[in-house]
Amino acid sequence: MTLVGKTEGLDARIKVRPRNAGGPPATVSVVITCFNYGRFLSQAVRSAVAQEGVIVDVVIVDDASTDDSLATARFLEREDQRVKVLAHDKNEGVVQAFNNGAALATGEFVVRLDADDVLVPGSLYRATQVGRVYPSVGLIYGHPLHFEGTTLPTPRLNPTGWTVWPGREWLADRCRSGSNVITSPEVVMRRSVLTEIGVQAPLSHTHDMEYWLRFAAFSDVAYVRGADQAWHREHSASLSATQVDPLKDMRGRIDAFETLFAGAAGSIPAVRSLAPVAAATLARQAVSVAQHELDQGLPDPAIFEAYLAMARTLDGTVTSSPEWARILRTQARRASSTRPTLGSFARRLRGRVQTDIRWHRWHKEGVY
Repeated sequence: MTLVGKTEGLDARIKVRPRNAGGPPATVSVVITCFNYGRFLSQAVRSAVAQEGVIVDVVIVDDASTDDSLATARFLEREDQRVKVLAHDKNEGVVQAFNNGAALATGEFVVRLDADDVLVPGSLYRATQVGRVYPSVGLIYGHPLHFEGTTLPTPRLNPTGWTVWPGREWLADRCRSGSNVITSPEVVMRRSVLTEIGVQAPLSHTHDMEYWLRFAAFSDVAYVRGADQAWHREHSASLSATQVDPLKDMRGRIDAFETLFAGAAGSIPAVRSLAPVAAATLARQAVSVAQHELDQGLPDPAIFEAYLAMARTLDGTVTSSPEWARILRTQARRASSTRPTLGSFARRLRGRVQTDIRWHRWHKEGVY
């Protein structure tokens, strides 16, 4: 594989004002995956077909739901000729559901939308304008609004700017942060890049993260500043609420990076050179969480040991780091006293400050 649009790609990150790309409206295929989300499906579909300034078609993939999802999908299909339904005979999971739906996409751009999420008005026009102005961009995202209940937060609709990165610069930043900065429904993908890089990998929790990293290995990346691009619904039945805890999240992020570097992206020398960067970052994070467990009084020693084992596996040199030495000192002090130390309070305070700084940067710039 080669970098899509490499001859016209960016050499450095730029920030520009939004502008109209001109030409005919962009075509966008919205792939909506649904498993037992019939109560949310109509809102998701209608948020897609109501998008202005673009030509939209919708592919609903019902993953063998046991509620009224398929009946609702068929009703929406009859109601609007732009909506098509693909019904699975058996449950295949969200990754395969998207992959099967994406195979039916015909638009210049593709959106992956879970049936419990909603697109903000105008979001597809705002994103596709970036893609039209910068043909080397394969991944465009923006700011998502997270919400609970039935009331949608008031969105910002007027973008203040675009940030566009060379894809591998954006990827290198993610390797240095070790984290996913994208929720999912706020993403618009260029279908030609999607076709080139292939389908989503069968990862349990971080299939989307690995996909965004893979896009960045083969195309440039853009962010729409100042506007909200999607509503992401938080509820007790969501996959993130029912299946992901901090330890699983760490393991999932490790899986995402390892899958990336084991695939086609890893055959690119500039990308492959980032593998030890990501491994070292994740090792330091595992040690940091282990230190937090220790500062909390070691509520679950097995989890503490799991983080240390992950760190050693990721980066054998981590045991020579100051952070590892600090854990050994803390363990020694804890053996003689169970009282919290001044250092543990300082680390917790520093952690909260760093989290706040990261959140504010992500809220404004889409990265941290």
